[in-house]
Amino acid sequence: MAEKTEKIDISELSFEDSIKKLTEIVGQIEQGQIKLEDSLDKYSEGMEMIKHCREILQKAEKRIEKISAESVSQ
Repeated sequence: MAEKTEKIDISELSFEDSIKKLTEIVGQIEQGQIKLEDSLDKYSEGMEMIKHCREILQKAEKRIEKISAESVSQ
């Protein structure tokens, strides 16, 4: 049976928390624990989690590039 969850502010989640939430969403959809309409909502939420994770990874990559460039120039 599906349970109602509060809408969370994805932008506040860490990468690890986002992956954990995404894994939960995928599990619920795959196991058929929720109705079709709720599955569509969860799918949308999952896509937002993926987008958020990509943004975090891109920021980390830019930071690594900056650190690498600084260490080479020294």
